[in-house]
Amino acid sequence: MSISAQPQLSAFALSVQQGLSAPRKTLSPRYFYDDIGSALFEAITLLPEYGLTRADQRLLRVHAAEIAVRAGRTATVAELGSGSGKKTRYVLEAVCRGAGPVCYRPIDVSRAALFSCEKELQGICEIRPVCGDWVSGLAEIAQTRDPNQKLLLLFLGSSIGNLDRHEIPKFLRDLRSHLLPGDLFLLGADLIKNVDRMLLAYDDPTGVTAAFNLNLLGRINRELDADFDLKSFRHEARWNERERCVEMHLVCCRRQRVYIAALDAAIHFEAGETIWTESSHKFTRTELEEYAQCSGFQALTAWVDQEWPFAETLWRAR
Repeated sequence: MSISAQPQLSAFALSVQQGLSAPRKTLSPRYFYDDIGSALFEAITLLPEYGLTRADQRLLRVHAAEIAVRAGRTATVAELGSGSGKKTRYVLEAVCRGAGPVCYRPIDVSRAALFSCEKELQGICEIRPVCGDWVSGLAEIAQTRDPNQKLLLLFLGSSIGNLDRHEIPKFLRDLRSHLLPGDLFLLGADLIKNVDRMLLAYDDPTGVTAAFNLNLLGRINRELDADFDLKSFRHEARWNERERCVEMHLVCCRRQRVYIAALDAAIHFEAGETIWTESSHKFTRTELEEYAQCSGFQALTAWVDQEWPFAETLWRAR
């Protein structure tokens, strides 16, 4: 693969350049969520095989009032990767009933998702979206908040599982660095369960997850002027027992060469070679408590869904 020096490449282009230059080709899952990808993910959450979102919603609906009581007179509710904001409604309405004026600060890389979020939650409270990645978005909010008022940070849907396991403690410490003692953090995390059941959630028979995965190549075609033939790649989900995660791959079906004009790069693929696009890690309750302890939080409580083992854990910044 030959790559000419390219000035002022976007973060997306640089990530693609780095990932497809590696001995084991990868693409970052953070780039799934362009407007098309965000819409496809919303469709995934409706699939019968994908029980994760419904478990998340059930827990939030049932325990919203208790979360609000714990939050007390919270002035700001921030959310990492808010998406459409549908499941956030339960918590936001409960917090607004028990507090004074509340400002909701959804953080997402997709402007379309933020627009949908504003539309979904309008009328509940003031909404001030932040378009950006999780940590920088939270840093922006931290710079403008009133230090005398509490903040509730939401990270729902087990998005924490998309990080590499070794990255999670540092990521949580980075979040903690932008919070004040007493701030609360509500973290959703998918728990380990039957392997076949987990795999089906990431390889549904309808093919929506496959389309979601393949859209990443479509995005490279659209934004970086590449010539990926999407029909010559197929979606595959695998269980990695050692890392305790479901991996998503795009498997190359034939030997081929792909050109990315924005990088002036030719990438060669062998038949059977894969692009690793996502790892969705699964957790135990003990493991989550250990993450809280090592990253500057105190684990207050956890609620677990019995139909689809999933946990909502509430932490306090120490």
